Amino acid sequence: MIPNVLTIAGSDPSGGAGIQADLKTFSALGGYGMSVITGLTAQNTLGVRGVSAVPSGFVTDQLDAVFDDVRVDAVKIGMLATADVIEAVASVLRARRPPYVVLDPVMVAKGGDRLLAKDAVASLREVLLPLVDLVTPNLPEAADLLGVAEASDEREMTAQAHALAAYGSAVLLKGGHLGGPESPDLLLSSSRVVRLSAPRIDTKSDHGTGCTLSSAIACLRPQRDDWHSAVVDAKAYLTRALQAAARLDVGSGHGPVHHFHAWW
Repeated sequence: MIPNVLTIAGSDPSGGAGIQADLKTFSALGGYGMSVITGLTAQNTLGVRGVSAVPSGFVTDQLDAVFDDVRVDAVKIGMLATADVIEAVASVLRARRPPYVVLDPVMVAKGGDRLLAKDAVASLREVLLPLVDLVTPNLPEAADLLGVAEASDEREMTAQAHALAAYGSAVLLKGGHLGGPESPDLLLSSSRVVRLSAPRIDTKSDHGTGCTLSSAIACLRPQRDDWHSAVVDAKAYLTRALQAAARLDVGSGHGPVHHFHAWW
């Protein structure tokens, strides 16, 4: 069965992140992609120039239109921008109960621009986290969610993963910000912590890596037996997409990963 996978996220007109990256990932990994747009951005590989949130009522309209007609096998959530949009998405999740929900807590763009209002962080943590199955923050996002200092080693990462899991979901805490030759991630699922590492790829083409990884996990989860298998295969896909990124010639800043590296 080909899974129908829905992304609820913002738009990146340069195509490297947001719903554009999500839909490419779904297609590359054998899923049928659908999208509900929560925000518009004016951005390119050099940075974000502006953000405009979609009204929460229209986000609800988009979600209802999809769920009323199409079987949704998995959901990936990205940029939500405001507390009102978070509440709207949470309300639909409570009513529709899709089988698998992956939350990538997009809060700050790579260049430092905020993509989630500061007053919406509490809503993301307390309203949405209990409704999702897996959350995939990097170290700054985890610290922002918890209101603590950013983890500086794997011991602190483990403690923060447990603190996030207390809200009810499994946690994939990404350790790329630690530096070093490897990028260590911690997967906390069913009270068990598994360390997953991948070689750090020396490339400037890393725009949309968080979007791509979370989308890959969401697309693969209906095709795998458990979260561990989905995460391992998603990380392998992202590693190959980073390794092949130099084959693309997109922009003069942080270019995109090569979502279709296995195809062209």
